[in-house]
Amino acid sequence: MKFDNIIIGGGLSGLTCGIKLAEQGRKCAIVSSGQSAIHFFSGSFDLLGQVNGEEVSKPIEAIKNLADTHPYQRVGIENISRLAEEAPQLLNRAGLKFCGKADQNHFVLTPMGVMKPSWLTLDDFTCFDQKDSFPWKKALILNFSGFLDFHTLFVKDGLKKFEVDSQIKNIAMKAFEAIRKNPSEMRSTNIAKVFDKGDVLDEFAKKANLLSEGFDVIILPSVFGLFNKKVVDDLKVKVNKPVVLVPAIPPSVPGIRSQILLSQRFQELGGTFFMGDIVEEGHFENNRLLDVRTNNHGDIKLEADAFILASGSFYSKGIVATHDKLYEPIFGLDIDGDADRSQWLDEKFFKDQPYMHYGVKADSNFRALMKGQVIENLYVAGSVLGGANALKEGSGAGISLLTSLHVVDQILK
Repeated sequence: MKFDNIIIGGGLSGLTCGIKLAEQGRKCAIVSSGQSAIHFFSGSFDLLGQVNGEEVSKPIEAIKNLADTHPYQRVGIENISRLAEEAPQLLNRAGLKFCGKADQNHFVLTPMGVMKPSWLTLDDFTCFDQKDSFPWKKALILNFSGFLDFHTLFVKDGLKKFEVDSQIKNIAMKAFEAIRKNPSEMRSTNIAKVFDKGDVLDEFAKKANLLSEGFDVIILPSVFGLFNKKVVDDLKVKVNKPVVLVPAIPPSVPGIRSQILLSQRFQELGGTFFMGDIVEEGHFENNRLLDVRTNNHGDIKLEADAFILASGSFYSKGIVATHDKLYEPIFGLDIDGDADRSQWLDEKFFKDQPYMHYGVKADSNFRALMKGQVIENLYVAGSVLGGANALKEGSGAGISLLTSLHVVDQILK
């Protein structure tokens, strides 16, 4: 099978690449092994939250303080500014609406009851301008009886710092009795499926309105709108107090919905999605990747003019570490990381761990290197790139989105 472009990885980075290429009329395929990190989506995409341990308020300005090897520096600040405006527009065309701007972080309430800086926040959630205050003084933290993935005491303790008088109440409904019988079934996605049926929300809203008398705001776990975003919108209309949704323990309802919408957008544009498949090897000639073979397609080769590796980092097994080596498991690409295992970790757990900066080596145009040679038509995007500790910086989603858009620009030139 012949395509213009083949993308390896179906997470945020791979889908971003695929959508942008397909919007430009390219015939694209995505090969994805299955569940991606989007299923753990908190509802916010971070651009840059910290540099050298200091909290960042203006991400674009702060990029200049990052190391030259950082993906943002390699993309270039001017390009980052442009692409940071392009990214939410692409997401919006897929049906995902966000608040937030790249030149000024806003804040979101976390499951720990603290305010966290962020770049883009899905409109399910509430964006706050201030880190050290909460707009309401009496808060009802409302949970579902038997739902263990929303830790209400953490939220309550966190709100004490804002001098908020909060109370925790549980709501019981007949519609959830079946899934409550087995604790493993009382998960956010199963609750959301019940609400998606459409006739339960009215009952929930009536009970929530009674329980919230005397309170200024209702805080709820984000378990609404798995397949139907209208459920979230209807909830905020039917409940007569402001509603603040807080992420629950994954799987993430807004995350799965986001994955579905992005995948649908790619396929509606004519893209081919090979879900549940794994690229096993590639055929190279003269420093070019000619085709790949996958587990499900056997001897059928997938050919393309250009390929994008968006397979993720250690979590997604885009990079693998064993007791004696680091390697990229599909093609054996060069890794930008220390070969000496003793250098991978700092004994102080909360330090900036060296291995978090490791990734596939790429040239200035984000083309992969193999045995020191540039592979002319194999590009690298997202967290499989080295040069950043995305967890410590709060930059993971930004790197995924913006390096992907930048890589596509290199292909389209």
